[in-house]
Amino acid sequence: MLGGQQPQKHYGVTSPISLAHPKESDHMYTQKLIEAMKPFGVFEDEVEQNHRWGIIIQRVQNELPDSPARDLPPSAIANVGGNIFTFGSYRLGVHTKGADIDALCVAPRHVQREDFFQSFFEKLKKHEEIKDLRAVEDAFVPVIKFKFDGIEIDLLFARLALQCIPENLDLRGDSHLRNLDIRCIRSLNGCRVTDEILSLVPNKENFRLTLRAIKLWAKRRGIYSNMLGFLGGVSWAMLVARTCQLYPNAVAATLVHKFFLVFSKWEWPNAVLLKQPEESNLNLPVWDPRVNPSDRYHLMPIITPAYPQQNSTYNVSTSTRTIMSEEFRTGLSVTDEILRGKAEWPKLFEPPNFFQKYKHYIVLTASASTEENHLEWIGLVESKIRVLIGNLERNEYITLAHVNPQSFPGSKDSHSENEFVSMWFIGIIFKKVETPESVNIDLTYDIQAFTDTVYRQANNINMLKEGMKIEATHVKKKQLHQYLPPEVLQKKKKVGDRSPKHRLVELTAFFCYPPCTVMLHVNVSLRHLPPPSEFGRYKPHLQRRIETHFAGREPARQLQRHGLRHAIQLPNPRKQALQGRLRQRGQVLALALTSVCVSHYQLVLGQQAVRVTQSCLPAESRHPSHKYLCFVKFLQ
Repeated sequence: MLGGQQPQKHYGVTSPISLAHPKESDHMYTQKLIEAMKPFGVFEDEVEQNHRWGIIIQRVQNELPDSPARDLPPSAIANVGGNIFTFGSYRLGVHTKGADIDALCVAPRHVQREDFFQSFFEKLKKHEEIKDLRAVEDAFVPVIKFKFDGIEIDLLFARLALQCIPENLDLRGDSHLRNLDIRCIRSLNGCRVTDEILSLVPNKENFRLTLRAIKLWAKRRGIYSNMLGFLGGVSWAMLVARTCQLYPNAVAATLVHKFFLVFSKWEWPNAVLLKQPEESNLNLPVWDPRVNPSDRYHLMPIITPAYPQQNSTYNVSTSTRTIMSEEFRTGLSVTDEILRGKAEWPKLFEPPNFFQKYKHYIVLTASASTEENHLEWIGLVESKIRVLIGNLERNEYITLAHVNPQSFPGSKDSHSENEFVSMWFIGIIFKKVETPESVNIDLTYDIQAFTDTVYRQANNINMLKEGMKIEATHVKKKQLHQYLPPEVLQKKKKVGDRSPKHRLVELTAFFCYPPCTVMLHVNVSLRHLPPPSEFGRYKPHLQRRIETHFAGREPARQLQRHGLRHAIQLPNPRKQALQGRLRQRGQVLALALTSVCVSHYQLVLGQQAVRVTQSCLPAESRHPSHKYLCFVKFLQ
């Protein structure tokens, strides 16, 4: 290599798409992204982080089962206890304020599973700080769930063939899996996958910030739920990690945009891999469509990098893949606007209005007579909703079934015998038929098959108790007011979403009554604004006002006369971005403005939604009594 430089290490199963390093504007957009995420509480301060970590390590670990008397020499008794390892978002370093913690209790060989789910469980019961304690020993991945000092914790268990468990134990070694039962292997998988993901990204800080943004976006857009057939935390982490591998030198703002670019064009069901699957002589079942026929039917495979490799998205259905693919395309469009200076990052995190999107819905209701029974019942019902989605997708008259991951409290009036009620809503799109009057679409069979499945499962695990009920009803959009309050159903207004009449009045008032805020920092948005033809209706009136004010003088001289030449000499890249936007417009307008002490003000000019601030003014110019002129150039 020239100059003795080492070649950059490549990650992933292909070469990078781009090795470009970030520009100054990329760092600026990244800082804006951070500021846009702060109001959503996605960053946890160090004090709270240490508090949460201390709770797990210092308190819970003190109660871990040790059973030191089982044929151990006295010299080993001091080191017989297990250790706690976090995984998921906490171990990835992307935990949010108040979020729960996924943790794994790794115990040495002399500690039995019964010690964890019985003696340890009984110890936890005695703690007053522990609430909502429950053991789910017969789950696919057995777990103890509880709240400790207000923090929700899911604690798994794995027993290794070691005499003691050191604090710095690397769980990625495949040798740890030898001779383990399948439950321990599944429990270890979370830590192993998390550690492997972190080892496969070129820059951990860029990865973490990008993942925070994508997780927030997915939650806000209603597509964050592995249980309901969307993607869970580990799947989103792997998609972001793959993006980082393809653009190893990019910063978060660029990576968010490239994330949408890559996966809006991804040809599913081609699998997403972070590394080539590794062979092992442990003979554990792995995801391999060449060997396993069932793996060939997975619609959106994202493969975990740790052995045994598994598809983390086996719950994805035709509908949920369609919905997520559309969201990827929307995300690409929005981030295109943001990086061109035509929108701001908060637009990416705007939630959709699910209840305005469809004409038909299914209202799924789960009710129980006690709070404890209700908590248990809704957990089972929610885990089976994807069965209902599958039933609906197989209906020849249904194109798409879209479940909203958010549940809502139900009305007690319609379930008077039950105090605790939860509802989910599923949007339905029916296929267009040539002779709709001759088709009677009946969803009774699809719904009945689903409710039968839930009741049967509840009976099999001895969960079903008196008062536990489930109902599913097909309704039209206009009937939703019977189930939800107006504030949930009302159409959300977006920036610039005003009627043309309102917009005209606002503009006229702006020019007729000049006291307004100084406009220097300009951001353009084209969505939900009037077409260019509309501006012609009121342009002559505004032009007369401007000409009267300037009294025939050139706008540029007016700017200099009023001392604004310093204010418009904005630092790069802000100046370049502003000049670029103004070059896209041809009509010249000069606006008389008076600065006022406000943080921001929304002003609509033709097709532009202009965000107004006074932060760009020189400090010596920020006085309420000073008058300024701003020169704006735009094209019809």
